[in-house]
Amino acid sequence: MKLILDTANLDDIRYFNEYYPIAGVTTNPTILATEGGDVVELLKKIREIIGPFKEFHVQLTETKFDGMIAEAEAIVGLLGKNTYIKIPATDEGIKATKFLSSKGYLITTTAVLSSSQAMIASLAGAAYVAPYVSRLENICEDGVAIVADIQAIFDAAKTDTQVLAASFKTVRQVLSVALTGAGAATVSADVMYKLLEHLTTDRSVAMFEEDWKNAFGDVTLGELIAKTSK
Repeated sequence: MKLILDTANLDDIRYFNEYYPIAGVTTNPTILATEGGDVVELLKKIREIIGPFKEFHVQLTETKFDGMIAEAEAIVGLLGKNTYIKIPATDEGIKATKFLSSKGYLITTTAVLSSSQAMIASLAGAAYVAPYVSRLENICEDGVAIVADIQAIFDAAKTDTQVLAASFKTVRQVLSVALTGAGAATVSADVMYKLLEHLTTDRSVAMFEEDWKNAFGDVTLGELIAKTSK
């Protein structure tokens, strides 16, 4: 399962792009509004940081077909290939998805809250559908189960559309989605940190360092090897 970073914070993007195996970045109007400033320059900087080959998912702000098409063209013109246009699962959005996907645009259908919406989006040509796990659970639905249903539908249909699960609050949710066979998950910086951190790992590393220093002092293994090869 691919991991994608859900943020527009440049510091977070630089950090995770350098240290973690992220496949790209997702944004939405709320995320961009949180960062503020010159949105166009922000988007350009994000693309510059992650490079031309990683996925960059950017959501439309237009809500009607004609405006959606024009805005999608502008976004891809600004950010280049491997830019996915996020379009909500509405009737206007599905119409735009049909048109844009037929022209070769990469579409991520977002705000997906049912398996039937995901099926329609896939038939319309979406590259990804993004079901909202925590938002589903906040309305007493089983978010992970719906992701599993969507994945099962896609597997049965042998479609190229992938699940890009979104809206996570916990590591357990991410791992549960991974077990469904979903193709990708987009995760906030806070949850991304928690996927790797573990107190026992930190303690183990500290113990290794202490044991080494007690035996050999401050010299490293690499330095010892260098001495013997002279």
